[in-house]
Amino acid sequence: MTKKIRVVLVDDHTLFRKGLAELLEHSGIISVIGIAGDNEKALHMLRELQPDVVIMDLHMPSMDGITLLTQLQQEGLLFPTLILTVSDSQDDMINALRAGAHGYLLKNMEPAELVDAIQRASKGETVVASTMTAKLVKMLHTKDDKKNSPLEQLTQREQQVLDWLSRGESNKVIARNLGISHETVKLHVHNIFAKLNIKSRVEAAIFAVEHRLNMSGSDMPKS
Repeated sequence: MTKKIRVVLVDDHTLFRKGLAELLEHSGIISVIGIAGDNEKALHMLRELQPDVVIMDLHMPSMDGITLLTQLQQEGLLFPTLILTVSDSQDDMINALRAGAHGYLLKNMEPAELVDAIQRASKGETVVASTMTAKLVKMLHTKDDKKNSPLEQLTQREQQVLDWLSRGESNKVIARNLGISHETVKLHVHNIFAKLNIKSRVEAAIFAVEHRLNMSGSDMPKS
């Protein structure tokens, strides 16, 4: 029997979180092990339950997701956390990803898409709603080029790996697309983090967007 993905829900709307819990349980591959409606309860629950994935609202009257994400980061509770919100603000998305979120999803998404996103997050992937991805692409095309870009520190291959990281791909997928070994990808990722002074794949994705990294996979060399 396949092990279910253990999920904790954090949302201030009682009916929504109960309905969401039922929907996820119905999938057969997700187990909702905890539900919280405020920061204090959420923190206590997350410390105790150690879930595989956290689903969290962003803007709530008694708390906000950014504050909770920051607290989790400070305590070293680095669970894959997906923001599930009604806000399609580009700034909200960037702030959430900077605070440590592993994904940014909208509440109008289809149930099957949410289940898929949770599965991907549990494997360490970064997941962003398709409409929000379009906003990131727009940023890439509208942001002015900067002189002396930190990207110049990276080799061409490292920039290619960073490009794939910005898409939320795993090392295994990157290795396959670039035609190199998994261990070589791991080495490139390590070097990228060191050169750019970043600590996570999410930070790498944000960096790529902010510095207008937009490379085409069709002309990537295989050596």
